[in-house]
Order: sequence, then structure tokens, then C-alpha cells
Amino acid sequence: MLKTALYLIIFIFLSLIYVRLLERKIIYYPSKIIEFKPSEVGLAYEDVFLKAQDGIELHGWFVPAPNPYATVLYFHGNAGNISHRVEIAKMFNEKKMNFFIIDYRGFGRSKGSPNEKGTYLDGLAAYNYLVNVKGILPEKIVLYGKSLGAAVAIDVATKVKAGAFICESGFTSTQDMARGIYKFFPLWLFVGQKYDSLGKIEQVNIPTLIIHSQNDEIVPFSHGKRLFEKAREPKELYVMRGGHNDAFYIYSEECMQRIDDFLRKYIK
Repeated sequence: MLKTALYLIIFIFLSLIYVRLLERKIIYYPSKIIEFKPSEVGLAYEDVFLKAQDGIELHGWFVPAPNPYATVLYFHGNAGNISHRVEIAKMFNEKKMNFFIIDYRGFGRSKGSPNEKGTYLDGLAAYNYLVNVKGILPEKIVLYGKSLGAAVAIDVATKVKAGAFICESGFTSTQDMARGIYKFFPLWLFVGQKYDSLGKIEQVNIPTLIIHSQNDEIVPFSHGKRLFEKAREPKELYVMRGGHNDAFYIYSEECMQRIDDFLRKYIK
């Protein structure tokens, strides 16, 4: 009996070390190479360099729209960098919205290494830049997050004023994701980067649109449904079809129309 207990303790200890050493590599897949620029799809843009509260230098792009009615602050997913989102910038630009996107620390031209607390600081730095440097009114700002970016956007939305919040393909928490992936191995018990969106979304007190694909093979639709159920009114749910990375592009016209219709109800 004593031997079994000792083996269990050793197993738990080694599991904790394994998860803590590898979880950042599992969660974040940054690319440092800027492969595309907004100008390649016909967009004028500003190179932006700013600093997070802890002094980490971040890089982003501000893409202005003619006569904009809103400014989208876009938080991307856990892979690549801002250069892989230029088509999305164009879609929002065509709907008369400014578009501001930053790379988290460790991604693209941003300094440092990614971690949960750091990505939240990066999100706040981007928001403060829009308000304090660009002079954009908070009620004209749309906090938009995709996948990991949805967790960042939710955290920012609990701390600042904004006009609306959009969550695309968001997960409830990294612990829940680990439960789904490692069904027979309790790695979720040792996750340090928690990104507890489900625990925070009730604190988001602005109009909310949840977008999720019913066929999402990476973040199951059940995550989006649970986030929607806990979100405050006014809220809307838009169900897409397709994979985690391609659904938005496949149905881009329909998606953008739904987003535009939603925002024009609340951004005045």
C-alpha cells in the first residue's frame, strides 16, 4: 500500500514537471517571420510599436477605413502572427471599420515570450493605444478575439469600456481543452496557463456576439455554447459550418454581414 502511494506521488510530481515544461510549447505556436503586409491586399496601414505595462515592446498594424463607424481591436489565435491576418483586415476595412491588430509578446516583431499574464497585458496595451494615442472613443471600440484571442479579449473586456465584444471559436478554459484531449490522463489538473474564459464572461457587460462552427475540430462547439449560455444580455449566437481555421474564410461574406448587422445595432 505504501509503495503504491509512493508511486502515485512520484507520478503526480513528474506529471506536474512535464506539463509545466511543455504547456507553453503546446499552447503557443508563434512565428517571427512577417510573410505578408496589408499593402499587398491594397490597404494603407500604420506600423505601430508600443509597450505593455511591464515594458515589453509590441508590434502591430493600424488599418484605417474611410468614414469608419467602429474600430475593431483584433486578437488573433495561438499560431503565426499578424501577417497571416491581412485578409481579415481587408474584410473589416470594406465594412467601414478601422482595424487594429497586434502580435502578442514572442510573436512576429514583438519582443519577449508568451504567457497568460503577458497576453493580457498586451491586450490592455493595445486598447490603451487606441484610446490614449489614436483618440478613439471607447464606445466605438469592438473587442474581437479568435480562439486564444477570445480569451484575451474576454479578459480585456472585464477591465475596460468598449462598444461590443465578439468571440470567435473561443474555448471555455485550457483546462477544459486538456480534459477533452487527454481523456484518460488528468493533465488538466496541472495546467498553469488557465485562460478561464467561462469564469470571466459573466463580467463582460457589453453587447456580445458568440461565433462558433458546429464542425470545429479543435475547439468543440460545446465550448462556444457554454460561453453563450453564461454571457450577459444583450447577446447573440451565430453558428457557422466548417473547420476551426477555415470556416470564417469559407463563409466570409455571410460572417461579415452577420457581424456588421450586429455591430450596427449597438455602435452609434
